[in-house]
Amino acid sequence: MKKIYQEADDQLKSQILDQIPTPVMAVNRELKVIYMNEAGKKLLKKSADNIIGLACKDLIATEQCGTEECGMLRAISDGKSFSGRTEINTGENRTPVEYSVVPLQDDSGEIIGGVEFIMDITERVLYENRLKEQSHTIREMSTPTIKLWEGVLVLPVVGVVDSLRAQHMMESMLNKIAETYSKVIILDIHGVAAVDTAVANHLIKITKATKLMGCECILSGISPAVAQTIIQLGIDMAAINTQATLSDALSEAFIILSLKVITKE
Repeated sequence: MKKIYQEADDQLKSQILDQIPTPVMAVNRELKVIYMNEAGKKLLKKSADNIIGLACKDLIATEQCGTEECGMLRAISDGKSFSGRTEINTGENRTPVEYSVVPLQDDSGEIIGGVEFIMDITERVLYENRLKEQSHTIREMSTPTIKLWEGVLVLPVVGVVDSLRAQHMMESMLNKIAETYSKVIILDIHGVAAVDTAVANHLIKITKATKLMGCECILSGISPAVAQTIIQLGIDMAAINTQATLSDALSEAFIILSLKVITKE
């Protein structure tokens, strides 16, 4: 009678696992598959006869398989649960997944294998990638390095400048200098309402980085409030070429490039 109840209990557990819409796999200590639910069979497009007894790495290959980073191996050896992200290769395509692995124990508490729960996160990864692309586009729009004249670039800055944006500004400017071989770049901060020590230091680093690429950086549009803040902070801006307005900065750029603007009467 006990055996009948045990078989009924095992059958019920199997039915419950088969109702889970994501793959569930169990392996023994040799990492050979001893169970795969219906969702797992559907993912692999294989029957139980073509799954049971095979090494899990031969069915669901990941970069972690056969290495010390294998979650299943760590769960069995350490007796702890592990989770993470990876990509599985089922032979046809690669699928981004989140996985959770727990050690499998017998009635006496001895670890006899492991159980892995796998969730397809393809849609989530696509969504995250779209957010990254949108974020990149927004950053590009917020730091547009524009070719103002032959050999002259301008980067108008509006709004708050933090460390991340300052780093992106530097990358944008240096890349544009490399692309255009420009000799002068104007960093116009007329739209920046306030600065702190970190922002001022970033501006100094930007001017030094452009100079290393053989390009003179002119800082224009410093407001009275920003000028007072820089003085109060005791930041030395003597090495930076500063001009009151963008127009003045452009005139300075022409002088640096030995150019003259001649108006026709």
